[in-house]
Amino acid sequence: MFRTCYVKGCFFGSCCVALIALGVGCADPHQSNAEKSVHPGINDSYKNPDVAKYVGRFETESREIYRERHAILDALEVQTGMDVADVGAGTGLFSLPLATAVGSDGRVFAVDIVPEFLERIDKLADEQSLENITTVLCTERSIELPLDSVDLVFVCDTYHHFEFPRSSLSSIHGALRTGGRLVVIDFIRIPGKSRAWVLDHVRIGQEDTAAEITAAGFERLADPPPIEGLKENFLMAFRKKPAGS
Repeated sequence: MFRTCYVKGCFFGSCCVALIALGVGCADPHQSNAEKSVHPGINDSYKNPDVAKYVGRFETESREIYRERHAILDALEVQTGMDVADVGAGTGLFSLPLATAVGSDGRVFAVDIVPEFLERIDKLADEQSLENITTVLCTERSIELPLDSVDLVFVCDTYHHFEFPRSSLSSIHGALRTGGRLVVIDFIRIPGKSRAWVLDHVRIGQEDTAAEITAAGFERLADPPPIEGLKENFLMAFRKKPAGS
């Protein structure tokens, strides 16, 4: 199946571009088309979005992820020259500073299911002369990156939007190089404690999220030092297990 891939300063090369056009060569070797949606309609609100509205919603001091964005970036321990995938890049809140952090020898893949968000990231990257961002239109089942292409995958307030988590995690596992890290931030969901919006909108809590990820071939790492301003969100880190382990 043909997919659209937004590319700035194409990293993959002509051979991989041909594979992309044919809909093959991306990192979802164990994807199961038989997997049923765990939350049908969870992404319906992102069809034909008002991008300005989402910028106002995502990039505001009332959102703790935005307030703590600098501390979150520090917690990711990004190094110069790393290749990083920002999965669920949204309006580009993290993709753009990540591109600065990895430097000219690194690359950031801003991955999202919403073309309009990717168009905004491309525009902002051009305005800021960031040549190391590649925007990638993903699907409900795959992040659409080649095998062994990144050192870090960052998923911020997006895991609960994975409609087919087993397939999406398989594609993330494939895209990571051996020993690469997956860092997930998402909402703390505790019945009787979390607010009603979280309980209605978010499918599972932290430990069930960790169980799904470890079942997909990751080992959980020690929790990073807590970020004081994160009251409604947890932060967890995982490492891709070597093959056969």
